[in-house]
Amino acid sequence: MKSSKIIFSGGGTGGHIYPALSIAMEFKRQFPDADLLFVGAQGKMEMQKVPQAGFPIKGIWIDGFQRSFSTRNLLFPLKLMISLIQSFGILVKFTPQVVVGTGGFASGSLLKMAQWMKIPTLIQEQNSYPGVTNKLLAKGSRLICVAFDGMEHYFPKEKIRITGNPVRANLVHEETQQATAKTHFGLDPAKKVLVVLGGSLGAKRINALIAEKQTFFEALDYQLLWQCGALYYDQYKSMTSETVKVLDFIKEMEMLYTAADVIISRAGAGTLSELCCVAKPVLLIPSPNVTANHQYHNAKALVDQQAAFLVQEQDLETDFEATFSSIATDTKVQGKMRQALKKLAKPEAARTIVEHLKTLLPHA
Repeated sequence: MKSSKIIFSGGGTGGHIYPALSIAMEFKRQFPDADLLFVGAQGKMEMQKVPQAGFPIKGIWIDGFQRSFSTRNLLFPLKLMISLIQSFGILVKFTPQVVVGTGGFASGSLLKMAQWMKIPTLIQEQNSYPGVTNKLLAKGSRLICVAFDGMEHYFPKEKIRITGNPVRANLVHEETQQATAKTHFGLDPAKKVLVVLGGSLGAKRINALIAEKQTFFEALDYQLLWQCGALYYDQYKSMTSETVKVLDFIKEMEMLYTAADVIISRAGAGTLSELCCVAKPVLLIPSPNVTANHQYHNAKALVDQQAAFLVQEQDLETDFEATFSSIATDTKVQGKMRQALKKLAKPEAARTIVEHLKTLLPHA
């Protein structure tokens, strides 16, 4: 497949960018001579993350429609029109054989134009409740790769392929390396570590909770490895100590997961897929500020399989300490959770998606 030419598009958040990168990396691993291009939204994080991963990217002028009143919405029709024209130009110049979308603003314009131009498209939906972009693109897409059962409620059943969500290829979770990982972050290798994840930008409510519960964690004899997000780092960096490591963003996620004994996390679909692969006991605090409360539904899917515990933001004051204690201090609960997570893991998701992608290529 030396002549394979594929465009990937997905962005706005890490939840859209990293799946696209994982699929592209797997395709490049199998076919080093393939010509791959990314398309993203100008000014969004994909314009930095994609080149850092070694792929070229083109930016188009597009932004999301704000659900609440915003003057930015006045420009939306103009941006949409220009982004479609830009997408047309990119498609004509690059001549891809397939276009892959993982959600986000740029993905919508690019894939819709590709569909109008009769170029095969594949979309990958990470969540149990699909985003607006992918719902709009579903009818014209050849294949739809999903991570959850029951997606025929939103997409044409004959197009759905259950693949799981792509995870980082270098995730490491061997227990024998845990002491090394803890030392890497300047923590005591003999003490348990609580890893706190609030997403790539950080989570305001989770950060406030962790700051408030320092004495509680100390009483349970847990060290903290706390990714607070770039937006909140200046607010919390002064809390760093021998037993608390506050970081804005962690690139070495495989080391982070390996260091963990217990994890507190948001419930983005990509993060949950990684948590299943690393199989560490986890307490999920879904973000309530997402479309159709999809993080809650993502988390509930794990809870129903006894693979995670769940506390919603409105219940943190009353339920957090008891719920966390039941995870942090009960080895039987931890063991059951690890086994349940392993059963849900799909570490080969990127490879499976690439196999489906290859069927859309003209010389497959």
